[in-house]
Amino acid sequence: MANHKSSEKRIRQTEVRKENNKYYAKTTRNAIKALRGTTNKEEAVVLLPKLTSMLDKLAKKSIIHKKKASNLKSSLTKHVSGL
Repeated sequence: MANHKSSEKRIRQTEVRKENNKYYAKTTRNAIKALRGTTNKEEAVVLLPKLTSMLDKLAKKSIIHKKKASNLKSSLTKHVSGL
């Protein structure tokens, strides 16, 4: 149990940030799944820049590692070019 007002506030802030991070990470995972599942090249070409942006934002906020974001972007770009 928190003994200081500042630690109570820190706990509240941590909970909110954790929920937000979980939401953005899950949304990005669903978008990756949608891109990998598509067989339409035109649709995939439109989705790829949005997904790249999402991954960059997650890496910038340290929700995922920057190298993981880079590896995902590389594999998704390869997938789209192979369609």
